[in-house]
Amino acid sequence: MKWLADENFPFPSFYLLKSQGFDIRHIGIDTPSVEDKNVMEVSSSQNRIILTFDSDFGELVFRYGFSPPGVIYFRLTGFTPTDPAYALIKLLESGYSFNGYFTIIGNDSVRQRIIIS
Repeated sequence: MKWLADENFPFPSFYLLKSQGFDIRHIGIDTPSVEDKNVMEVSSSQNRIILTFDSDFGELVFRYGFSPPGVIYFRLTGFTPTDPAYALIKLLESGYSFNGYFTIIGNDSVRQRIIIS
């Protein structure tokens, strides 16, 4: 799987995932300050699952019909900058699939909804 960290995804988590061998890019490095719809376009063109803390991606997918390979929306509170990376790694090790899903990761829950293309 390939990953695309949105601009608000913590850099310590990005670097931790990269050090673990993840094929990951960060919007804040590659194309800072682009609009969310452009992040969707990059995600689709590069077949990367979006990692974000921005709830607007749900509206882009379910209201406006964008269909990226997948979106993981982190709704964590009171987290350290590396917690999102560890949460993702743990879910992958547990067998979760993120391709074709809009996934919401909370402190104590994971919800998934299929993205219809």
